[in-house]
Amino acid sequence: MEILVCVKRVPDTAENEIEVNRDGSDIERDDLVYSVNEWDNYAVEEAIQIVDKLGGSVTVVSLGDEESEEVVRREMAMGAQNGILVSDDAFEGSDGKGVAAILKAVVEKGSYDLILTGAQADDGAGQIGGMLAAMLDYPYASVVNSIEVVNDSQLKVGREIEGGNQEMNEIALPCVLSIQTGINEPRYVGIRGIRKVASVDVPIWGAADLGLDAASVGATGAGVKRLDYFVPELGEGAEILEGSSDEIAEKLIDLLKAKGGIK
Repeated sequence: MEILVCVKRVPDTAENEIEVNRDGSDIERDDLVYSVNEWDNYAVEEAIQIVDKLGGSVTVVSLGDEESEEVVRREMAMGAQNGILVSDDAFEGSDGKGVAAILKAVVEKGSYDLILTGAQADDGAGQIGGMLAAMLDYPYASVVNSIEVVNDSQLKVGREIEGGNQEMNEIALPCVLSIQTGINEPRYVGIRGIRKVASVDVPIWGAADLGLDAASVGATGAGVKRLDYFVPELGEGAEILEGSSDEIAEKLIDLLKAKGGIK
């Protein structure tokens, strides 16, 4: 099975204290420690496990500047056979639709049975997988936490839904899946693996390589533009209700009535 996994280089929240810059245009990026997006890492591990069982290859692709190559090589050290860096000044400022259009062009340059993304990345929108599937006209499932290969043309996937429940679906290949954390346990990447892929060629594709009109992506083609970052002001502290369950329920009802929440 040929699998493409989309990965992103993001600030490591475990290693950084994220702060908004003075003019609110971005976060403070000086001296930030970066790593692969957590959800994407689970997606790569799942792809590797599938290929280990069935054969084929895993290709990882990252959209970003030249520093994103380290994320590609890290996932190759993990076990992916191929890596692609998609980088072009024309891609700067792309919104979600623009990113999905770029990744669609990557998919169409290859021949993939399965495309995996993380369920979300650092912006929290969780939209790229669904947009990519729509543009490709492929079946799609989000927050996937289990995958079973039924046959050459079909998967059985589990999705995490509200209330801690599980939803099972059969989905035809080729398809796009957005992977939830906890689907597996990503393997450790050691120094030996990193050294092994240090000299492997990672192609860099720009707009021309992908046959994309530069005006259709990037800031020029973006329909959504981020205007501002800010930290919400703190409001008053919460009121803690005390007593037995019945007493707390009665106090809560009285509060809701007093504030017009119920009559």
